[in-house]
Amino acid sequence: MHKDAHATGAVVMIRPHRFFSNPETIADNAFQRETTSAQLGDISRNALAEFDRAVEWLRNAGVTVEAFDDTPSPEKPDAIFPNNWFSTHEDGRVVLYPMYSPTRRRERRVDIIEALRKKYRVTEIIDYSKYEEGGRFLEGTGSLVLDHPNRVAYVSLSKRSDSELVGRFCNDFEYDAVIFESASSDGRPIYHTNVMLCVGSAFALVGLDTITDASSRDKVRASLEATNKAVIELSRDQIENFAGNALELCGNNGNILILSERAAAALRPDQHAIIEKTATLLPLSLPTIEFAGGSARCMLAEIFLPPL
Repeated sequence: MHKDAHATGAVVMIRPHRFFSNPETIADNAFQRETTSAQLGDISRNALAEFDRAVEWLRNAGVTVEAFDDTPSPEKPDAIFPNNWFSTHEDGRVVLYPMYSPTRRRERRVDIIEALRKKYRVTEIIDYSKYEEGGRFLEGTGSLVLDHPNRVAYVSLSKRSDSELVGRFCNDFEYDAVIFESASSDGRPIYHTNVMLCVGSAFALVGLDTITDASSRDKVRASLEATNKAVIELSRDQIENFAGNALELCGNNGNILILSERAAAALRPDQHAIIEKTATLLPLSLPTIEFAGGSARCMLAEIFLPPL
């Protein structure tokens, strides 16, 4: 029997060295905005301030934050979003993922995994990064929204989320896959599942309207309801304001839902009320970081490894 907890109280975060909107990823990320050369200095400074404040607020809420500095070279504009290149699991396994953008492949760092080994039990490294050579990608818990206790992996297919690799992950880790396709308002496939779906322990925030096929919408809803989630439907406008890009963690006083201030403001009072039955909202101020197409959840790589 699996005894996986849904929410952990520890995360990895990467303090950016030089933050800007990655030109390699903007073509398929409808949430991303271009950065001009004139903006670079201010954007990097503001992103650092937002990052440091987020770490402080998380630690004050009782979350263990293992913070690492991005290395100056090679340049990694999306280093602040580590959940795409690795995930950790309660049996001690660590997964390394194949990344769509060549610049993002530089984010995989052995030194971070070795630093975690000093505090947590790492039993095995599962390396899927070799699939990059064949042009197949699966970008961690951006692609995979995992319901750990119920062993369900939700995946919206895109060029960053390959169905064959979803199958490989699910076989290796004994998850059932719920696979579907979703699209932004401009018709582009949604690049990561975790911008349109957040699965909490007792609720799910989901942009059902973004799912392109009616039978798939029914399948996703049925799976969430079968695992006793209160389904909170998000509008397209709420999705575009990152309301789906949230993550439930354990804090000092129970579960907390981490999201951005922009996302929290986009939620209706009745939606807040459903969440607050089981989790306290912790909105983070991330306006500059969201400029690059990711929000609060993208900044957090959960640590499920057993402590030493």
